[in-house]
Order: sequence, then structure tokens, then C-alpha cells
Amino acid sequence: MPKPFTLDIGDTVSYSVQFLRSIGESHGAMARGRGVVTDRETITSGFVLITIDWNGADLPTKVNEQNLAKVGANTRFCAW
Repeated sequence: MPKPFTLDIGDTVSYSVQFLRSIGESHGAMARGRGVVTDRETITSGFVLITIDWNGADLPTKVNEQNLAKVGANTRFCAW
């Protein structure tokens, strides 16, 4: 069984391609944003808020973990 998607403090993240497509933002500032996870807060089972340092980008600092992707070769970050 595959491990559920989670992020750890220190991970480099971006918004996931699936989330960006769902809100029609595949090519804007949100798609270019990269940041580092600085905190994670479990609100309820299955809902975790991730705090991100976006390296100067003007993006929300707290994001639902399921709307993010680790930067690198994976299906949440890259559209193959």
C-alpha cells in the first residue's frame, strides 16, 4: 500500500499541478512559486495546514497540505 502524501518541515514545495489546473492558474505567479515548509498544523484527521516561506513571493503563508507538491520528479509536481 502506498504511503499517504505528507510534507515535512524543510521540504521545498510548490502548488500541485492538479490544484493549479482546478483553479485555472497553471501559468501565473502561483505556478512559479517555490517555498520551504516551516511548520505543519494538524487541524483534523486528513486536514493539515502547512506554513510556507515563499522566498519573497506574495502567496498565502498557510496552505492545505493536499494543494501542495514536493518540488522534484513526481506526479503532484510534474504533469506527464
